Amino acid sequence: ALHMAFEVAEATRSIRISQLLHDFSRLISPIVMWATSARDASATQLKQKGWLTHEFKAKINQSKPQGFPELLTEPEIEKHLKSQSSELQSSVWLWKQDITKVADDINELHLAKELKESRAFFDRVEKSPLNDEQAKAVICFDNRVLLVASAGSGKTSTMVAKAGYALEKGYFEADKILLLAFNNDAAAELRERIKVRLEPLGLTADKVVAKTFHAFGLDVIGAATGRRPSLAQWVENGKDLEVLLDIVDELKDKDANFRTNWDLFRLVLGQDLPEFGKESESPDSWDSNASRPGFRTLNNEVVKSRGEQLIANWLFYNGVNYVYESPYIHETADATHRQYRPDFYFPDINAYLEHWALNGRGEPPPEFEGYAESMAWKRKLHSDAGTTLLQTTMAGLWSGEAFEYLANELTKHGITLDPNPERPAPGRKPIENPRLARTFRSFLTHAKSNRMTMETLRTRMDGGAAGHFRYRHNIFLNLFEQIFEAWERKLRSDQCIDFDDMLNLAGDCVEQGKWNSPFELVMIDEFQDASQARARLVAGLVQKPGRCLFAVGDDWQSINRFAGADLAVMTDFESKFGQAVTLKLETTFRC
Repeated sequence: ALHMAFEVAEATRSIRISQLLHDFSRLISPIVMWATSARDASATQLKQKGWLTHEFKAKINQSKPQGFPELLTEPEIEKHLKSQSSELQSSVWLWKQDITKVADDINELHLAKELKESRAFFDRVEKSPLNDEQAKAVICFDNRVLLVASAGSGKTSTMVAKAGYALEKGYFEADKILLLAFNNDAAAELRERIKVRLEPLGLTADKVVAKTFHAFGLDVIGAATGRRPSLAQWVENGKDLEVLLDIVDELKDKDANFRTNWDLFRLVLGQDLPEFGKESESPDSWDSNASRPGFRTLNNEVVKSRGEQLIANWLFYNGVNYVYESPYIHETADATHRQYRPDFYFPDINAYLEHWALNGRGEPPPEFEGYAESMAWKRKLHSDAGTTLLQTTMAGLWSGEAFEYLANELTKHGITLDPNPERPAPGRKPIENPRLARTFRSFLTHAKSNRMTMETLRTRMDGGAAGHFRYRHNIFLNLFEQIFEAWERKLRSDQCIDFDDMLNLAGDCVEQGKWNSPFELVMIDEFQDASQARARLVAGLVQKPGRCLFAVGDDWQSINRFAGADLAVMTDFESKFGQAVTLKLETTFRC
């Protein structure tokens, strides 16, 4: 029965193969048509745009005929195929390949060819001949190219040469090329270099557009809406920090709670707390008396942990007299143990304070061996001796409950709290008002650039985005909300916008189709300094098919976080702009 079944199956298969061979020309025709079209399209793409881009490869892949694998793996079909024309065999071969790899191989051949054939151009386009790294970056015209250019590696020369090469080859018309820089000096240098280097080569360099993001954004909004907005003079003239300080002063005068929180943050809460169990790591000072590293307080002690530093600064701010690690009133030293020294002693009320490394569940870090036993011993010692012991925990600091507890307990025991931000600090200097204002100015820029509302910010905080120290973060957001509202009121009163508004509005105009960008090649200088708002505007400029983005930067040279730069725009480039080629300039000419 099995033998008969096998014979029937073979006969059925033979009939099917005969039918496929009979229909071969009709069945193979879509593959031949596709392969011919793919070859022709590739040749045209290389000639007109100089690169088989990610977009082009995706289009060829999408048009690839489907449903033939089983047919083409039949031995009889493979044998029959060998008797066909070389064109047909070549078409089937191409159809079987990974088109992305084939296109990448073609690009590599094209790159090698252009490095030789365009060497004369690369040698004279700039004062110094381009090296191979620079020339390869010039030749590559994929849809998205990120060029990581180390310091002194000739990135400006590469950008100027790329614009010239695009014009020389006819890949892009001059008025379709846009170069964006981050400040007026950089934009002016690009314009001058393009004029001086490209015009003598007979290229229409005067039509290439090189602008700052701000000038370009204002142009976009004006063209899209018919009304060019006014940038606030105090922002444009670099007086924004002065205005923010004025806002803070006004809020402090009008709102006692704002004033208290501002000073509390400046003197006590300016530094975040580290990860649980890591409070003693990364010391910043040296205790010469104990010959050990630690953390200097406002009162000029060097304490062992960030948590203790926070408590000491809070006590100093409130005028509480304390002694750090004073010997316990009763002798406890023996042959194997030193004298017990509680964290803090309050001589005015003869009370002690121990700060425990405990989380919200009352647990110490797992790596703190013997910690629970030591706590129990100290608590019992105070209980047996009848001494007053106040206790705080890390979890209490995170939530702020520790400060409320200390205020209540110290007051109950007879200490009058005297918060005074002007009290002279003999140790670590408090954060000065301008420095804290700069932090809020930077935060304002990032919040607006990322279009984060107060609701969004609080949701992120509640979700743990900023870490454990919720009390600190909540006070910061409360201060920020009032500053933000006052900032926006001033802009409305002056009938102006700031830079972040401008970038967001320009991005809206592009994304929503209110302004149709004519630019097909967009090149960005100092890309490591891009903010999220700038990135959104750039993404909008190259969202249409056939657009190319060439972004040049170096994550190691990023220094403008304070001004809104978000390094993730560069380090996570593909998530924002799509699949990309990453190239590098690693040869420096500065030494």
